[in-house]
Amino acid sequence: MRGHVVRRGKTWSYVIDVAPDPATGRRRQRSKGGFPTKGAAEDAMREAIAKGSSSGKGSQRLGDYLAEWIVAVRPRLRVTTFNAYQMAADRVTAGLGAVRMDDLTPLAIERFYAELLKTGGRREQGLSAKSVRNTHVALRKALADAERLELIDRNPAARARPPRGECVEIVTWTSAQVAQFLRGVAEDPLFALWVLLATTELRRGEALGLRWKDVDLERATLSVSQTITAVQHGVIVSPPKSDRSRRRLGLDPDTVRVLTDHQQAQQRDRDRLGVSPAPLVFCEPEGEPLHPDAVTRRFKTLVRRSGLPMLRGPHDLRHTWASLALAAGVHPKVVSDRLGHSTIAITIDTYSHAIPSLDADAAAIVASKLFGDSDG
Repeated sequence: MRGHVVRRGKTWSYVIDVAPDPATGRRRQRSKGGFPTKGAAEDAMREAIAKGSSSGKGSQRLGDYLAEWIVAVRPRLRVTTFNAYQMAADRVTAGLGAVRMDDLTPLAIERFYAELLKTGGRREQGLSAKSVRNTHVALRKALADAERLELIDRNPAARARPPRGECVEIVTWTSAQVAQFLRGVAEDPLFALWVLLATTELRRGEALGLRWKDVDLERATLSVSQTITAVQHGVIVSPPKSDRSRRRLGLDPDTVRVLTDHQQAQQRDRDRLGVSPAPLVFCEPEGEPLHPDAVTRRFKTLVRRSGLPMLRGPHDLRHTWASLALAAGVHPKVVSDRLGHSTIAITIDTYSHAIPSLDADAAAIVASKLFGDSDG
């Protein structure tokens, strides 16, 4: 800590530099005046600096810092990201909030992660490894900001190891199973949604956020321009998760026909209610967005009734489309672009293991080139 004294009228004051504001990073100072002489002000300043040094950098409780940090980062985050960070901050505060930041160690953090896996903190059931890893991401980011602001010397979360990610096997349907499912839900009010999810690889939130002005039935295309996400008990409308997620997709004739029928039926319902056309393709009768969690619950109910292999939710229709497209020989770059992946590597890493036949096909194709004309 540094400081200086200054004369103000007939008395002297001292001014001390303290730690930057964790919310803004701006310089902060503390002053005290009313000393009769310069020497008295200097003595008081040295005493204040000595006292402050013993409770300065790193002395703040982790929970207090996180409460300030979450407010500071909110304007820079998507609503969904902020909500995830807020939940993570609450978990950390419940388990480690009373710890001084300079007493926090990588080992203490790893023990905290182990406790979350076992008991979930204050919950009766442990958290998944994915949820604990999400908590680690938020804590590491928060402490990286603390290090940048010189509130701590080093970021202990950067050296802590979160639990390994769970290896979740992707379950997909065959094309015949998709067709069977769609035949079985032909009378469901959300039939057009199930068709769209099965034929366009849209994410659940992208399909629910689709507006009629984003759909060009004559040209058989749609544009992804917004998404609907569940946040606690409500929903929010936000831009797509990335620039690559903003994309234009071609539609097949059957999907166009289903959407056209859906639009006409929706308009008849709106006319009966005496209300204006709905902006959203899929919505409540009053025009409000469908809740994503309710859509997932409906989907799972329909899958159970169908007797088909159980999928985790509508998102697995996206996985199914990608797997079928790759197996049919669609170029991975085209599949990647339609999925909205940031790189083709993500597409290949995600789906190559789900299609074991691709490896055998590759071997057979190359071998045929090498030996197919051997008799000639």
